[in-house]
Amino acid sequence: MANEDHLAYGELPGAEDSKDTSANSPTKPSEKQGGMFSSFLGKVQQTVQELGSDLANTFSGGGIHSHTHVGANCTDGMHKTIHRFDSFAGERDSNDVKWYVDGCGYMWAVSIALEQAKESIWILDWWLSPELYLRRPPSRNRQYRLDRMLQAAAQRGVKVNVIVYKEVSQALTRKYLSPILPNYLHSLLPRGTDLMTSAMSRLGIAATFASLEYAEAQNPLISPPLTVDSAHTKHALEGLHPNISVFRHPDHLPDAQTLESSFLSSLKNLSLNAATASKLPEDALKAVYGMNEDVILYWAHHEKLCLIDGEIAFMGGLDLCYGRWDTNQHPIVDVHPGNLKDIIWPGQDYNNARISDFTDVANATWKNDSLNRTESSRMGWSDVSVNIRGPAVEDLKAHFVERWNFIYKEKYDVRKDSRYSAIAVQQSTHGLMKHMRSGIHSLEAQGKQLSASSSSTSASAVGAMKDRITDRLQQVEATYFGEADAHQSGTGVACQVVRSCTNWSHGVDTEHSIANAYISIIRDSQHFIYIENQFFITATISAQKPVLNKLGAAIVERILRAAKAGEKYKVIVIIPAVPGFAGDLKDESSLGTRAIMDFQYKAINRGGHSIIESIEAAGYHAVDFIRFYNLRNYDRINIGASMRKAEDASGVTYEDARRDHDDMMDRVGYRAQDETAHPEETIIGHPYENYQQVADSLAPSQRLGSGRWDSVSECYMLGGLDIRQVPWENGDYSEMDAFVSEELYIHTKVLIADDRIVICGSANLNDRSQLGDHDSEIALVIQDLAPVDSMMNGQPWQASKFAATLRRQLFRKHIGLLTPQNMEKPDQNFQTIAAPNAYDFGTSEDKAVMDPLSDQFLELWNGTAKRNSEAFGHIFHPVPHDSVRTWKQYDTFYESFFNRADEEATDKEGKQMPAKYRWGHVVTDNFPPGEQGLKEMKDLLSTIKGNLVEMPLNFLIEEDIARQGLSLNALTEPIYT
Repeated sequence: MANEDHLAYGELPGAEDSKDTSANSPTKPSEKQGGMFSSFLGKVQQTVQELGSDLANTFSGGGIHSHTHVGANCTDGMHKTIHRFDSFAGERDSNDVKWYVDGCGYMWAVSIALEQAKESIWILDWWLSPELYLRRPPSRNRQYRLDRMLQAAAQRGVKVNVIVYKEVSQALTRKYLSPILPNYLHSLLPRGTDLMTSAMSRLGIAATFASLEYAEAQNPLISPPLTVDSAHTKHALEGLHPNISVFRHPDHLPDAQTLESSFLSSLKNLSLNAATASKLPEDALKAVYGMNEDVILYWAHHEKLCLIDGEIAFMGGLDLCYGRWDTNQHPIVDVHPGNLKDIIWPGQDYNNARISDFTDVANATWKNDSLNRTESSRMGWSDVSVNIRGPAVEDLKAHFVERWNFIYKEKYDVRKDSRYSAIAVQQSTHGLMKHMRSGIHSLEAQGKQLSASSSSTSASAVGAMKDRITDRLQQVEATYFGEADAHQSGTGVACQVVRSCTNWSHGVDTEHSIANAYISIIRDSQHFIYIENQFFITATISAQKPVLNKLGAAIVERILRAAKAGEKYKVIVIIPAVPGFAGDLKDESSLGTRAIMDFQYKAINRGGHSIIESIEAAGYHAVDFIRFYNLRNYDRINIGASMRKAEDASGVTYEDARRDHDDMMDRVGYRAQDETAHPEETIIGHPYENYQQVADSLAPSQRLGSGRWDSVSECYMLGGLDIRQVPWENGDYSEMDAFVSEELYIHTKVLIADDRIVICGSANLNDRSQLGDHDSEIALVIQDLAPVDSMMNGQPWQASKFAATLRRQLFRKHIGLLTPQNMEKPDQNFQTIAAPNAYDFGTSEDKAVMDPLSDQFLELWNGTAKRNSEAFGHIFHPVPHDSVRTWKQYDTFYESFFNRADEEATDKEGKQMPAKYRWGHVVTDNFPPGEQGLKEMKDLLSTIKGNLVEMPLNFLIEEDIARQGLSLNALTEPIYT
């Protein structure tokens, strides 16, 4: 699994018993069941599904408030503050902000800041991997492993506070309500019911719930996500030093007594009959699915925030965890036959979530990686984060302290453990901005109140009263004197912190200022919007249930306004081709993946109310205003003659030597305090040492053993060698078999409007991130006051430096107009905020992307996407693909070549049958044999520039991609939105 949303969503596979047996059904039964039992379960499933749909419709019949109207105003009186976008924080001038495109430079900068920390390190993350290397390759940067850096800081006296999302640790099924619900349902029979009817009813109810439990034992509503282990994060870090404290939140399942009480009280005095069955209380039915307010199963802490000494902050889309570190050329191979010390991604850090998930990260961090690197690629990771210094950091501090103290009071105060305490911090004069929701401006008082657990009720009441008085005074101050802080106005970068949070996540009323900011900025944009996001799930009207956020409506409204005025206006959207979950899309286990894709397509061009359909219905060509794109790249695994010679001479396979190297680098349980050890001295005679000695002797005379061509990802970047000129020597594999391709996973959460304003943070474009009462999120609205002379639609345009350089950097990367990064030669963009971003204004590459509305740029952009798409489609047959409109066409285009390429498949006789091609490899059937075929294939590869491809909007357009069933129905759909 590549991304956190897999965890937060959980795996929700469809029940085997719900499978459609039609020819085009995307199913592959793994075992046969009796027809009678299967039929019975099917009826049970249908009953549950229909009841869920009826209930959801009843609950949402005009009564659910989306909180995210186009006008960005809530009509229920909730969420109001004095600040723009109804944020807890106001706009702040005089900040310094720096962008980082991809993890290489970002993590290098974080490592600098951690080294320089003097007082405090505060980290808020969805997932944190203690063994993550912030600089690469690991063999030459052992001291820059995250746990070692945090330990070194703690030893210097720095206090380290970490908050991580606590994942669901056990499967959820309705068995948690048995026998509560069956007994209660039986008790609702009329008093005059005869004994026979009563007995048969009890048997029927018992059989129904037994059937549900049987089905869910195989396919639970939420499978326990084992891919991350917050307990490992906590214990690994806290075991290093007493100055390190880690909070895990939220807890998930209530005890049985609490659940029973809550459930029965919600059903109290309800009579059950045909007329009232669809009017069961929402909380009662949500309890069946683990969705009542007190059971936080589906939602996650999703922020990515790191504060150093309360002075600078790092935030955005990048977690400090496995799979995120990457360079701007995104190599997807990591085989080094000439020198294993050049390995970049040790162990499970080399991950391809489309093939397999992380496995047992606590107990076998480096040895349990399932990918054979001589056969499989990793998945590249495209992301954006920022570093900020200035007054807005005070609001980020406020957010962290409020979260820390909320969790401390809720969960850790009662433990009386000296390691844990509330944070009491005195804000600087820059921190006097009004935080209206919870008196968070009074951080010092709040921390002292929580830490003094023996304080009297009256003292607490006095503190609360002081907070309320201060709130009121600051409202008056804001009303009559504005929001200017102690810094001078009109200089530097103006920033505003916005967030999504609510009672479960933050102990406050629901705030969705991120959604408000998105809608407002889209509505007020003048010329274009650029969106790069991990998801795109939104609605244009309320009828698009269960999706509630209305960012799509804002996009349609702005486009139609431009169309009616005859204005040239563009929206460019880049999202992943497929959500980062493992498995063949046709497998029933990929129901969750298909559900997300289905919601995205219904937001974009299907279902009757999508963005494109809405524009077309108004009489305009949508393609003139909005287009969607994905990213994809290729590489070549260095499995040629050098590897074969080293393997033959050493008697050790490369993979055995590589695993031994990874284990040597970071053994299971290898502590950060052992940093000074030299494990190389203890492994004489091990596979790594045997292989490496032979490789060292061969490397000088072997072109491919030198490491120069361990990756060919530079070939589609600026200044890279033409792929047709890159050398190769056949070993056990031909060069054709060494090429691999994979989608470049987009994890960015960025919106850029008019090259003037940017939203960057942790929030995806979906309900989970935007509504406020689902996942918790944090983001910055950034307006740089430094002007940059630019062009817009052929006319002079004053852009802002931050927005313009970030947008141009991203565009240039995507179409191959950036030079490759060198991970061991840091430039200015690897540094912290102390050094501003470096950007090469005025170059031909810069000018090519300067004007996002010019015909020349659009021809370059769309032409590159088209050529790249055609080349990848012919060479690798990736899905989604526009030629695949039905499951039958899916079989022809993809399954016939890659059927279960992620694992061995079975033939009709049940015998093991490997796929014709390995996942992501070249479909050689499309080329002549021998050198002629290789030449034709390389000629096509040479046309690929960057990684931009067209999004295939016709993929499975004639199919119902995500059929509803026991696991996916109207009550569980919100998990995926």
